[in-house]
Amino acid sequence: MVDETENQSTGLESSIRTSMQLNLAPEHQHRLAPLANKPAGQLLIHEIYRSIQGESTYAGLPCVFVRLTTCNVRCVWCDTPHAFKEGALLSFEDVLQKVLEYNCPLVELTGGEPLLQEEAFELMSQLADRGKKVLLETSGTVPVDQVDRRVCIIMDLKCPDSGECDSNLFANLDHLKPTDEIKFVIASRRDFEWTVETIRKHQLDRRFEVLLSVVHDKVKPVQLVDWLLDSQLQVRMQLQMHKYIWDPKQRGV
Repeated sequence: MVDETENQSTGLESSIRTSMQLNLAPEHQHRLAPLANKPAGQLLIHEIYRSIQGESTYAGLPCVFVRLTTCNVRCVWCDTPHAFKEGALLSFEDVLQKVLEYNCPLVELTGGEPLLQEEAFELMSQLADRGKKVLLETSGTVPVDQVDRRVCIIMDLKCPDSGECDSNLFANLDHLKPTDEIKFVIASRRDFEWTVETIRKHQLDRRFEVLLSVVHDKVKPVQLVDWLLDSQLQVRMQLQMHKYIWDPKQRGV
């Protein structure tokens, strides 16, 4: 029998190894602390709920959201900081059952950063096996090469004003499919200019579906429209629909 102290040590070492793989600075390794004692075969879940998909090319469709706890980055404008630490452990089977009970064709894994938990990969595959259309919302700072090819990846590229631009893992672009989506969240004119440069440098508009959205209280949608039209880029502007239907701070929607 392994005592609790040894379990904690093993979990913490695992988190540190993960943080090194993510190029996470030593002073930021505490961000993974909520996963330190997570047993294999369980997931740390913030919430599971059914709502309307608020963004991406699937916007407006009913969707079951599986929000996993913990994130390796701290975007200045993050709208779900409660998912950094809050959550409950559920067995893999319980998570799968809860999702299937909604009987909804569309499921999204989000966070936090869902790919920090190894079980998320198998969860996506099992949902796809059961005929679900699976979406993955990921920060773009964690490798996506092991994600089931049936999953639609919606991947951020972090703009400068997020405070996490240096965390972008551009190698992920080589593992995306033409049907995957790249999202830029824009908080300033500087962010937009960086976005344009990045799209053109990597020819993202020719390779993937590209989505531009505003930080809700930093840039007015009409400003982004004007910038986009002036740029001559043929990419998609989107609004976070749920923030116009409900209070922007409301959870579970």
